[in-house]
Amino acid sequence: MSHPEDEKGLLYGLDARIGPAPAFFAALQHVLASVVGIITPPLIIGSVLGLQAWIPYLISMSLLVSGLGTFLQARRFCGIGAGMICLQGTSFAFLGVILSAGMTVKAQGGSPQAILAMIFGCNLVAALIPMLISRCITPLRKVLTPVVTGTVITLIGISLIKVSITDWAGGHNARDFGAPGNLALGALTLLVIIVLNRSHSRWARLVAVVAGIGAGCIAAALSGHLPLKPMAETHWLVLPSLLHFGFDFSWTLFVPIALVSVICVIEAVGDLTANCLISRQPLEGDGFQRRLQGGILADGLSCLLAALFSAFPNTTFAQNNGVIQMTGVASRYVGMVIGLMLVLLGIFPLVGNLLQQIPPPVLGGATLVMFGSVVAAGIRVMTQAPLGRREMLIVAVSFGIGLGVEAVPDVLKQFPPLVSNLFGHAVTTGGILAMLLNVVLPNEAKTVAAVGAIEESN
Repeated sequence: MSHPEDEKGLLYGLDARIGPAPAFFAALQHVLASVVGIITPPLIIGSVLGLQAWIPYLISMSLLVSGLGTFLQARRFCGIGAGMICLQGTSFAFLGVILSAGMTVKAQGGSPQAILAMIFGCNLVAALIPMLISRCITPLRKVLTPVVTGTVITLIGISLIKVSITDWAGGHNARDFGAPGNLALGALTLLVIIVLNRSHSRWARLVAVVAGIGAGCIAAALSGHLPLKPMAETHWLVLPSLLHFGFDFSWTLFVPIALVSVICVIEAVGDLTANCLISRQPLEGDGFQRRLQGGILADGLSCLLAALFSAFPNTTFAQNNGVIQMTGVASRYVGMVIGLMLVLLGIFPLVGNLLQQIPPPVLGGATLVMFGSVVAAGIRVMTQAPLGRREMLIVAVSFGIGLGVEAVPDVLKQFPPLVSNLFGHAVTTGGILAMLLNVVLPNEAKTVAAVGAIEESN
């Protein structure tokens, strides 16, 4: 194991055993970085579709399934799971198509239970898609070269930074958005994390994110920026049940969800590659192939569990790669602890409700450096080999169009809603463009070699 002071080393490697106390603090930082992202999609979907009575249950199930999926990814048995800290969380990518499906059922006079039965039925079938794709990962790897994967990872990080800055300024629809007090809280949180992360003390790095969020919350309370939100009315113990709302299916509503499932596989490959890089694992060879295959298979199985237990589709969260980088803890045993924590948060929702009290500026300051780490990891993957004219063109076009569409979403407003939902995000548009260009544009080195071989034969 590398020395803690080694800039390129880890405090705890992938298979390193870790004591209960450091494992708890390392896991807690992952939970704090992701819990808001896990519960936000069910909050949005429940509010828009008029499912307020079921929102607490949907949130509990989202946390429970995220925990099960995270444990599965870290534990890795029978070829299922990447064997790394791959935190599974509710995917934002499905929001548009799920809301569209729900509104369709609602317009047809469907009850809240009928809406959820249709959504979870379509999600259940769509979960088979990543599981099937995982079986043919070898040909997929020929398309997802380092320049393509690095582009996807970088676009994921850049998209997340927007979320982080919005929180730092006060959060969506905040009356005091951009107020100096909000910016100061985020800056204090970030400063504490940076100082502790640069410390030579192993424990300082282990608790950096927790300490930063704690300092930010204390400062927020002292300055009057910690208004207590109303606690969700729910039971102290929530137990899951299979297909709680029943099962329904429609091919018309399924197709858009299936398309998003395919796109999410591209994101998952990028996240898993970044995780391997940060965890100091090889980015090529049979071992890497098996990690990708097991990780995507576990993603699909996690989505399957989500549909069965009334949660929305899961995906591998990119921000947790940043936590690994910050803490220097890549041990997969921490991943199992994270999974258990999230399961407990789902079963005992009171703790999750308390975590929702963390002010957005504090979360924004804490997550900014993590999301920046994802961008840095993408650039490192992208530049594994020198970028020639062909590779520079792929990166330039993918970044230009991908980020352009996300910055000016109205560019797609003349198209059907399905098109804007699928291609209105930098990761989707940029990732697909990078894959297409990588296939279509001839490889200069291979072309030169082919021409040379023809000349020699003549």
